[in-house]
Amino acid sequence: MQTPPTVDASAAPPLIAHIIHRLDIGGLENGLVNLINRMPPERYRHAIVCMKDYTDFSRRIQRDDVTLHALHKREGNDLAIHGRLWRLLRQLRPAIVHTRNMATLEMQTTAALAGVRCRVHGEHGWDIGDLDGSRAKNRWLRRLFRPFVSQYIVLSQHQRDYLAKRIGVPATRINHICNGVDTQRFHPVPRNQATALPPGFAPPGTLVIGTVMRMQPVKAPGILVDSFLSLLDQEPAARERLRLVMIGDGPLLPELRERIVTAGAMDLAWLPGARDDIPDLLRALDLFVLPSLAEGICNTILEAMASGLPVVATRVGGNPDLVVEGETGQLIAASSAEALTAALRQYLREPSLIRAQGNGARTRAEQEFSLDTMVKRYLSVYDRLLSPPSP
Repeated sequence: MQTPPTVDASAAPPLIAHIIHRLDIGGLENGLVNLINRMPPERYRHAIVCMKDYTDFSRRIQRDDVTLHALHKREGNDLAIHGRLWRLLRQLRPAIVHTRNMATLEMQTTAALAGVRCRVHGEHGWDIGDLDGSRAKNRWLRRLFRPFVSQYIVLSQHQRDYLAKRIGVPATRINHICNGVDTQRFHPVPRNQATALPPGFAPPGTLVIGTVMRMQPVKAPGILVDSFLSLLDQEPAARERLRLVMIGDGPLLPELRERIVTAGAMDLAWLPGARDDIPDLLRALDLFVLPSLAEGICNTILEAMASGLPVVATRVGGNPDLVVEGETGQLIAASSAEALTAALRQYLREPSLIRAQGNGARTRAEQEFSLDTMVKRYLSVYDRLLSPPSP
């Protein structure tokens, strides 16, 4: 845990304490780091409070005035963590506490008891065990802690509707702010300039289908493998023209590799595990696919769009907020290898769609999902909370 720097509270910008489960590789964490790095330092200071701990991912924070704090929560019901958080908040004295997702929602009460008047809660996605928010216990908990939350921030229209209709949150307390993407870091280049794939893996004329995900059940990577293998069987020229790239680690990775090996297609697929050169890898793809069962707002979809790739994604969560059917990609039913196979077959047979929809995806990313737009919207919520009440 870092010791908070000594500052003159009367002169320093207000402090925001961001409470998250753990600072590690992930979409929520990436969005938080982007927000902090892009926010003007004269507007707000930041502290990141991790219920568990933080990893080397914290090195992506580009500001030297951000403090990191690990509460080392034990597995299960660790009641003592409330005391540790209360003492830390009394020491930090933030103007705003911002919790994120169900894992930290109950800390809204601890922040209130510590005297933090302005409290924000972000809904960034669904739990693996509750893919649509229908679990009775989670609905009850959200309603229980609802009075302690000053303002909610949701990433998708789906989550906005859920809070309003299922949890009973007034519309005046819900703010819809989509994640932003760094369109300078993620950008397209001509395919023949992309060198991140293994030498000889994708010769000219091949269609490289790719994804970046955590290889776990909620992301449904097996659906993509099923569709790829089906196309190899159904399309006579597919073995010469198709390649599959699946980037990411996770518990399902060994099983996915084994299935491809068993099908005799490992020379047509590349599953290297986790990588840190994602921008270069995306630029080496032709088509991005995300067959997930549930999503909030998926950062990798935004990164693929900014890289000039058409996106095939399931019609779940916030995906329809990002992908415009027929203009930047396709939306398909979840859990359907048949629907995904049909979509991939269309791109294989009509390669002109790739360029047209890829250009549309890049334009949409630049116009609708810039980091500057995201930061302005967060600043608006924070500023409004700290503004004196109207007469």
